[in-house]
Amino acid sequence: MTLELLEGSAAIAEAAIAAGCRFFAGYPMSPFTGLLEEMSRRMPAAGGVSLNAESEIEGVNMTLGAAAAGARAATGSCGQGIALMQEAIAEAALNETPFVVFNLARNQQDYFQATRGGGWGDYRTITLAPKDIPEAVEHTQLLFHLADKHRAPVMLYGDPLLAQTRVGVEIAPLDFGPLPAKDWALDGTGGGTGRSRQVWTWAMGKATDPGPGPDGHWRAIAEKFDRIDALEARHEQSGEPGAETVVVAFGSAAKFVEHVVGDLRADGHDIGWFRPVTLWPFPGDALAAATAKARRVLVFELNGGQMLDDVRIHAYDRKAVTFIGGVSIAESGLSFGPLLDAPVIRRRILEAL
Repeated sequence: MTLELLEGSAAIAEAAIAAGCRFFAGYPMSPFTGLLEEMSRRMPAAGGVSLNAESEIEGVNMTLGAAAAGARAATGSCGQGIALMQEAIAEAALNETPFVVFNLARNQQDYFQATRGGGWGDYRTITLAPKDIPEAVEHTQLLFHLADKHRAPVMLYGDPLLAQTRVGVEIAPLDFGPLPAKDWALDGTGGGTGRSRQVWTWAMGKATDPGPGPDGHWRAIAEKFDRIDALEARHEQSGEPGAETVVVAFGSAAKFVEHVVGDLRADGHDIGWFRPVTLWPFPGDALAAATAKARRVLVFELNGGQMLDDVRIHAYDRKAVTFIGGVSIAESGLSFGPLLDAPVIRRRILEAL
C-alpha cells in the first residue's frame, strides 16, 4: 500500500467508495462542495450514482430512498444545509433507514446540531469527529458499518481544515466484522408474493401482517438508542489519568490542543488532554475517570460553549470546568478565525492555570 497525496474531500470520497457507498446526493455548500465534486467524479467508475440535487432537502430524501432500497448511501452539507435536512434525518432514525451524513461545518463547531439534532422523536445520531484526514478515512468506513449495524443514520463531523487540507493517506477497504442481512430493504423481491416489505415510521404494518404500531415501535427505537449509547462511545486521551489540568477538545481543534499540551508537558506542566471521538455517544464515564484528580478542566471549542454542557455533566467535578474557547470566524465567513492558532490556545491555557 502506498501513500497518495489527497485533499481531505478526495480522501473521504475514496474512503466512502471503498466502504461500498454507491449513492450520493447533495447540494453545493462550501466546504462540502469539494466532497460533492469528488463523489461526482469518482462514483460512475465505481458503478454508483452521484447527484447534484436542487436543494439539501431533495438531496437527503433521495439518499433516504436509495438507503431504503438497500444501497449504501450518503449525503451531506455544511451546518446551514444540515439544518434543512433535520426532518428527514429524524424520519430515517425512526423508520430505521441507515445512511451517512457528512457534516462539514463552515465557520464554527456546531456541536449542538451534531449531537442534539433538530428533528422530532426519541433518537440520536452516532457522530464521529475525526481530528485529521487519516482518521477521517477510517471513520468514514466505520460509519457505513455502524449505520448498517444499528439501522440508523450516522454523521461524520468535519470542517474546512478536514475538507481542504492535503496530506498523504492510504485508502483501503476496512473490515469491521459481519453485519445482519438487509432483509428489510425495499428491493422489489417481495412484490406480488403477499410478503412485500415496508419502511414506515409508524410501523402499523398491513392487515395481513400487523406491526407493533407507533407506541410499540417508538418504545423499541428509544431502547435501541439506549443500547447504542452503552456500546459505541469512543475517546482518546494523553497518558494515564491523573493530570492536575485536563483540556477537552474535539475534531480539528483537538489536533491543535494535543500539540500545545505536548509542548506544555515538555515545559514541566502537569497537564493532559481528552478528546471525545464520538460526539454522541459522549464518552462520559471516560471523561469522569480522566478528570478524577484534576483541579482544572479546560474546554476548548470554536463556538460560544456547546460541548461545554456535556463536559459539565460528566466531569468528575463540574466546579473545576472552565471555558477557554469562543466564536472565532474568518472575515470571509467560510472558515475559522485566529483563535484556532497554537500560540493563542497556549496563551489561553496558561491564563487559566
